[in-house]
Amino acid sequence: MNKEVRIIIVFIMTILAFGRLSGQNKLEKVNYYLRDIRGSIHPFVSWYSGTKLDSVHLFENNSLKTKTGEWLCKVSSNQISNQSDAIDVNVSFKLKSGSASSVAVAVSFDFDKWSSENYVLVPASVYNGNRYKTIENGYNPNYTKDMYYNPDIPLTISNNPRLSSNNLEPSLIEIQTTNAATPSVSFYSASMKKGFILLTEQDSRLGNNGITIEENATHTKASIKITAPSVRKMACGFGEFFPSGDRAVDWKKDDTVSLHFKLYAFSAQSIPDLLNKFMVVRKSLSGPNNPRSLVPMSKIVELGTDICSNNWIEVPAGKYYKPENDNNFQLGWVSGMMNTYPMLALNNRKERGRVVSELDFVVDKLQGKSGYFYGGITAEGEIRPEKMIPEYPQVHAMVRKNGDALFWMIKHFMLFKEQGYGNLIKDKWEIAARNLALAFSNIWKKYGQFGQYIDPETGEIAVFNSTAGAIVPAGLVLASDYFKEKKFLDIAKDAAAYYYNRDVVKQGLTAGNCGDISQDADSESCFGFLESLMALYNYTSDPIWLDRAKVQAALCSTWAISYDIKFPPVSQIGKLQSHMAGAIWASTQNKHTAPGICTASGDFLFKLYRATGNILYADLIRDIQHAHAEAIDMPNHRTTNFGFGTSMERIQPSDAEGKGSIGNFIHTRNSWTETNGMLMALEIPGIYIQLDKKSIYVFDHVEAKIVNQNRESMVIAITNKTPYDANVSIFAESSEQAQKTLSYTAFYRWPKVAVGSGKTQRVCILKNGTIKQI
Repeated sequence: MNKEVRIIIVFIMTILAFGRLSGQNKLEKVNYYLRDIRGSIHPFVSWYSGTKLDSVHLFENNSLKTKTGEWLCKVSSNQISNQSDAIDVNVSFKLKSGSASSVAVAVSFDFDKWSSENYVLVPASVYNGNRYKTIENGYNPNYTKDMYYNPDIPLTISNNPRLSSNNLEPSLIEIQTTNAATPSVSFYSASMKKGFILLTEQDSRLGNNGITIEENATHTKASIKITAPSVRKMACGFGEFFPSGDRAVDWKKDDTVSLHFKLYAFSAQSIPDLLNKFMVVRKSLSGPNNPRSLVPMSKIVELGTDICSNNWIEVPAGKYYKPENDNNFQLGWVSGMMNTYPMLALNNRKERGRVVSELDFVVDKLQGKSGYFYGGITAEGEIRPEKMIPEYPQVHAMVRKNGDALFWMIKHFMLFKEQGYGNLIKDKWEIAARNLALAFSNIWKKYGQFGQYIDPETGEIAVFNSTAGAIVPAGLVLASDYFKEKKFLDIAKDAAAYYYNRDVVKQGLTAGNCGDISQDADSESCFGFLESLMALYNYTSDPIWLDRAKVQAALCSTWAISYDIKFPPVSQIGKLQSHMAGAIWASTQNKHTAPGICTASGDFLFKLYRATGNILYADLIRDIQHAHAEAIDMPNHRTTNFGFGTSMERIQPSDAEGKGSIGNFIHTRNSWTETNGMLMALEIPGIYIQLDKKSIYVFDHVEAKIVNQNRESMVIAITNKTPYDANVSIFAESSEQAQKTLSYTAFYRWPKVAVGSGKTQRVCILKNGTIKQI
């Protein structure tokens, strides 16, 4: 930021903080609403040369006169019914006469008694203000020498938009609304015990809106600005910045633009209070989204398993389903020894034999002396190191991959037994899984954390900190039950409590779970930790884990697009008119969304819905599943152009990869997106019913309604409007049964109903959950 712009910003903030301009009566209602959080509202107009800010003019008496024209500004506000802590605000700008060149209009929400201790959230983009040590080397930067074998390492992120951690310099974040999962800015003030959520819209007639967050040099004052259009000097990429190419616009007489907001100012005791509130209100301005029925879940399984089966290879390293497009193998993370699970669920002799072979390969080739596994191996049999630097030649591996390995190995064992093939489980697999659980136990006892990278030979933590161990408690819970060893459950409880308090309660994030980021906040650790919290609730029935899971689910919701975002009409997604609410942002470094959770079904959200009855959790996983279907390459719905049933990890709403990338898929496929599609289709019921409550929730791409019901049964009609035949799973129970935990293999017993394309099928559901077609 150059000196001239700094002067302008400081001048504006001083005026906004201290200047009481006359004639602003129409703003007073909003200012009165904001009084308890020491806030005020100020509309203004800015002039630019390219992206260089030249001048700023505020309105006086709702009017602004310049040498070239006269502007009018109208502010209206209304209390939102049934929400005493909410207000709806509309600010309209009009050029009454004359003209204006290279102009943007904006509304600034300004706050006194600000503190750098405030938690600041822009969903999927900024967590805790991103006030962390930074590595400025672009995408997936190398770690510095001091980050290795150092228990005192602070959380360290890539070069992302952030507020300054130096209280002697001003802060500036400039992004577009499409950099956020929900166009919003929120903060929690511990000193005031207040939370604030600002919701706005993606765009105006001028294009995407801009979001700016500024702090003065002492971080005692801050401003949140929404600008139409967005005029950033620099756009944020994957751990880097580049010239935005944004432009202000020319105005002529009678041109108008409006900015719409919903504001929430409320009492809050903690960051979790803010997160819980956000999940409740995140769609309140955009309104309900409209997921489309495109591909039945059963069709997704059919196509996905065909693709995976055809990617079975036998190479010098071993035999396995390819988790990538090359022949190399990665364990966990992007589907290695996870894509085996839907293949095992087929209960097919050929694929079952292949799963056995892959488990042999993983155990024989990848486990180190400590019990930890290496993260991957080439097709030729060479171990693949991770996050290496010359100063430390040891081969490191991701903690996250090891957490995945423990969790998924035992899930495989459970499914073998459910299918009646427990005799195929080999002693060496169980020994390997238990040794991995012991490795996690040993490192927890030694350091009180799992770290981000480990040395599989020694079992030592190579890189500390992060929430890379997010799913480890889930794996330990399953290991405790499987091996009947309480010590694993005890460590799972301690670890989950530690990460919840250190990362979620105190920082409002989870971080460092992806193999191509630093310790940036990311969605994968977020959903992985929810898996752990629900595992603990499922096995202990302790309500503390359910309460924590609710907060974690709220944090997860910040990573999911909450509305049907507008893509450029000429882009692939724009032409398909896809509804992408539910697409999941990757991380604050990797600024793109993807179809589904990497890599999981999200059945823990269904379990949370079942345990609480809160429909928001069902809506979230339904949105995720339907956004995934929007990304699948199908006839008359081409996305990857890589083959029917394929999908890939790019749904790009932002210009982080250049403006030309917005709304366009890449001609490739990713096994992990196809795998999570299969997992969702298997582990989430197509239709969920609570018979005594006469409630029915449809996750699948069909419609269902209750035709009639008596004390003994319910009749529903299922209509399939997709071009594909469907085989719909139905899970029916009573509300009392819903209070009992659900096994990880329960899906295998859910009955299914065939519904042809364009057909309606009636089904009678007995009160014991069995069904018969009528």
